[in-house]
Amino acid sequence: MSATRYTYLGPEGTFTEAALRTLPEAATRELVPMVSVPAALDAVRNGEAAAALVPIENSVEGGITTTLDQLVSGEPLMIYREVLLSIKFALLVRPGTTLADIKSVTAHPAAQPQVRKWLGANLPEALWESSASNADGARLVQEGRYDAAFAGEFAAATYGLEPLITDIHDAVNAQTRFVLVGRPARPAAPTGADKTSVVVWQREDHPGALLELLQEFSVRGVNLMLLQSRPTGQGIGNYCFAIDAEGHISERRVGEALMGLRRICPEIRFLGSYPRAEVTLDDVRPPRQGTSDTEFDKAADWLARCQDGRA
Repeated sequence: MSATRYTYLGPEGTFTEAALRTLPEAATRELVPMVSVPAALDAVRNGEAAAALVPIENSVEGGITTTLDQLVSGEPLMIYREVLLSIKFALLVRPGTTLADIKSVTAHPAAQPQVRKWLGANLPEALWESSASNADGARLVQEGRYDAAFAGEFAAATYGLEPLITDIHDAVNAQTRFVLVGRPARPAAPTGADKTSVVVWQREDHPGALLELLQEFSVRGVNLMLLQSRPTGQGIGNYCFAIDAEGHISERRVGEALMGLRRICPEIRFLGSYPRAEVTLDDVRPPRQGTSDTEFDKAADWLARCQDGRA
């Protein structure tokens, strides 16, 4: 395995590359663009790279299903950290192109919901076609296949384009969350401001089945930050659930919630416990009364004393 190689959703000039370059270790790694999220993750699975940075969620459309499905299926991988990046698009064109010249535009499918209103107001007749990534859209404009691409302004120089209009976004403060994914290993030590991600499969579909899963977290005071269903491919109505929960697997409340899920679910895939991006200890709410590690330890000691006749 190449311990110094990181892959990412390419080509050069994507928001994913920009997010990756915010990591301190990126300065000492070989950064390799890949044509797709599956290709970036497969490079980790087959040992060609130590880790991959891929988008997993945005604040406008929610989860990136391609990434979620890749983490749900195939050889297990694990999330080691996350990166949040504010997203603002620029309309990139070949030099000399005016707004009136634009008859076709392209970008990654996840970009369209973030610029739909702007597009309708400014280029209502333009034909939209999706590209593999925003930077790939810029490359296609460079080649003359489209008139304009929505991408990061920083991609313009790479592809010999000009930012005709900048700071385009329908939603103020839009962000995309990226995750650094590697092969399974021992999670990093808890920081006190962590997140734990899992995928769970229901044993059977019945009234209250989802509630049973959620109660494992609720009764232990574990807050959920994401709950998204994904089809299993085994027929209509068969779903698994991707869950992000506050806390680290080493915390008693989180660990016991996962054990509770394991008792009632036929399969659980642990995706990692890792530091929350842009969150400090001051931002973390204290555990609900009765759910701290100290209180779990006291309860376990009481039970042991009862069992020994010392209660």
